[in-house]
Amino acid sequence: MYRYAAFVLLLASGIAVQLSHGVEVRVTDSEDKLCIYANVMVNFSVSYEVSGNKTETAEIELPSKVTTNGSDCSSTSSMLKINFGEGHSWSVNFTINGSNYEADSITFAYNLGDKSLFPNATSNDTIPVIVTPEISGVVKDTCYSCKSSDTIESKMVNQTLWNVLIQAFVSNNSKSENITSCAADVPVTPAPPTTHAPTAAPTTKTTPAPVPTTTPTPTLPPPSVGNYSVKRDENSTACLLAEFGLRIGVKQGEKYQEMNFDPNGTSVTGKCGDNSSDLVVTSNTMTIMLTFTNDTKKFRLHALNITGKTSSGAVFSEANTNLSLWEAAVGASYMCNKEQNYTITGALTLFTFNLRVQPFGVKKGVFSTAHECSLDDTSILIPVIVAAALGGLILIVVIAYVIGRRKTYVGYQTL
Repeated sequence: MYRYAAFVLLLASGIAVQLSHGVEVRVTDSEDKLCIYANVMVNFSVSYEVSGNKTETAEIELPSKVTTNGSDCSSTSSMLKINFGEGHSWSVNFTINGSNYEADSITFAYNLGDKSLFPNATSNDTIPVIVTPEISGVVKDTCYSCKSSDTIESKMVNQTLWNVLIQAFVSNNSKSENITSCAADVPVTPAPPTTHAPTAAPTTKTTPAPVPTTTPTPTLPPPSVGNYSVKRDENSTACLLAEFGLRIGVKQGEKYQEMNFDPNGTSVTGKCGDNSSDLVVTSNTMTIMLTFTNDTKKFRLHALNITGKTSSGAVFSEANTNLSLWEAAVGASYMCNKEQNYTITGALTLFTFNLRVQPFGVKKGVFSTAHECSLDDTSILIPVIVAAALGGLILIVVIAYVIGRRKTYVGYQTL
């Protein structure tokens, strides 16, 4: 995947809907050819914490002044990233699916440190929210159009989109005039009423109820291990490294499912910062965002956001922004080869296999010395083994002594 320069054409739409702006953007590739076109209207409603364990709601409009730094184009996957305000961004990931293309995920990242939008917020973190839009089956070389309002709800954020016109994977350096409309814009023709001749009452017939059968849930094989890296730019070495196999456990109602994350064909994005680094890994069915923080001495996994579809096609989105996992010294890596499981939310469990991460202090694009998890660290087993051996030896001596005393005592009684 190549990173491209982009320019933005700002257009305040003449159609005023809730005082929002229509923003037109054009992303070009390294040859200055158009590769993504978009004209969108977006509003955000964000709930955030203030002092006293209370919450307030911020209503945010996508402004007319934006940039598209961080947008990507390639022949099989593309990302439109719209940056605005003090550290806020809205991005859409697109992938090719046969003769069509689709939007895999939408990521809205908002900076609670922007007190003009989030007054009295108790946190200054940048919070990513990843959702799965219903944008699929868009024919290649056509624009996706949806004039109808569509609200995408998540735990703390609602996003409302309307008057959307987007074309990913632009060819011939020009936006297509052909349209693939969303389902909400397509008029529904009511089916004509049908009439039936009266029929005689059916003869009552009792049939035995079918005996329910249960199919045992198959045991999943260990997940494949993926290798992921993030660079500051195309000419630099990796600034964030990760390798792991992941299994995701999701509970929806009374149903619990586990899925292995497939690293084959994934797209990787992210950023490296001094105090915070992100890794975003997207497959055909799932998007996982990991946020690491640095307190100058140690780093840790601070936030995890997973959005995807289960094997039955049900959409889920779970996040936790208050984690303290995978801690290691800055300049080192964290490693745990044994299987670990973490309860991320009440509905989400994460299983890791052959895990190794380093989000800060990467030198020459390779992992630094690893801080091993307690499951891998065999050095702590040596004192345990020695103590167990000594304990066993003492027990044998005591038993032998007691047996010897009993034999001596019986001998004295015989005499």
